[in-house]
Amino acid sequence: MNGWFRILAGFALASLVAFAPQALAQQGAYPRQTVKVLVPYAPGGLPDTVARVVGQRLSEKWGQPVVIENKPGGNGVVSAQALMSSPPDGYTLMITDMSMFVINPFIYSKLPYDPQKDFTFISMAARAPLFLAINPSLPVNTFEEFLALIKANPGKYSYGSSGIGSVHHLTMEVLKSAKGLDIVHVPYKGTGQSIPALVGGDVAAVFSAMPSLSGFVKNGRVKLIAVNTEKRSELSPEIPAISEFGLPGFDYSPHIGFSGPAGIPQAVVQKISKDVADVVKSPAMVERMTTLGIDAVGSTPEFYAAQHAADRERYGHAVKAAGIKTK
Repeated sequence: MNGWFRILAGFALASLVAFAPQALAQQGAYPRQTVKVLVPYAPGGLPDTVARVVGQRLSEKWGQPVVIENKPGGNGVVSAQALMSSPPDGYTLMITDMSMFVINPFIYSKLPYDPQKDFTFISMAARAPLFLAINPSLPVNTFEEFLALIKANPGKYSYGSSGIGSVHHLTMEVLKSAKGLDIVHVPYKGTGQSIPALVGGDVAAVFSAMPSLSGFVKNGRVKLIAVNTEKRSELSPEIPAISEFGLPGFDYSPHIGFSGPAGIPQAVVQKISKDVADVVKSPAMVERMTTLGIDAVGSTPEFYAAQHAADRERYGHAVKAAGIKTK
C-alpha cells in the first residue's frame, strides 16, 4: 500500500506541477472579455472624463473593449449598489471620486453599503484641483474682491454645485464658514447642469474641475479667481490658492480612482492596478491629462485605501461646517 500510495502521490504532484503554469497563465490572461466601468455621475464631469480617457487607453492595452456606463443617482448610491451586485471577477469596475466612500457616511444614517467592507480599492488614477469660477457679470476680478462683494450683499448671490454633499458643495461651505459668507446654495445633478447654470447667469459662482470649465474660460464666458488646493496648481499657477488668504491647509481637491466589488482575486487587483498606473503615468497620458487640467497619479491599492482613510476625518468636519442634516 505504501508503494502504491507513493506512486499515486507522485502522479498527483506531477499533475499539479503541470497544471500550475496553465492556471497562472489563465490568471494572467485578464481580461478575456469586455470590462464595464460604472461612473456614478452624469456625463461631462471629472470622473466621467477620467473614465473615458483612461478607459480608452486600457482598452488598447488589454485588447478588449472597456465600456463606460453612467449610473447617476443618490450621490453614488445607485452605482454602488450596481457594483456590489456584480460578480467579483474584475469585469465590472467603477471610477468615482471619494464622495460615496468618505462623505456619504456622514450624510446618510443608513447606507445600503459599507464603504470600507463592500468594495475593493484598486488604484487612485488622478487628482484634480477645483477652481472657483464666476460669471463675468460679477463686478469683481480677484478672490479678495469676490469675498468683499459677497460680504457686502448677504443672501443676494448664489452658487451652484453638483449636489448636496458633493465635494463642490463642501468646498464652498467650508469657505463660507471660515469667512462668514452668506451665499445661497443651488444644488444640481452634476457639473453637466451646474456649469451651464453658471454660464447662463443662473448662479454667480461654482467650484469645478478644469475639464468642465476650460472651454468657457477660453472664450471668456467664465473667470477663474481661486483654486481649492493647499498650493497653487501647476496647471494654472497664476490662480491663487485659497490657503493664501488666511486659511492655511485648505485643500479639498478630489481624487478619482478605480474600485470594484469586494472579493476580487488579488492577482486580478494587482494586474488592474499595475495597468492603470502604466497607462496614466505614460508621458502621452500625463500630457493629455495636464491639458485637461488633471494630475495623473496611478497608485497601489494600499495607497488608495489609505487616502480614503485620511479623507474621512477631513470631510467629516466639512459636512459639519455645511450643516447637512443626516438623512
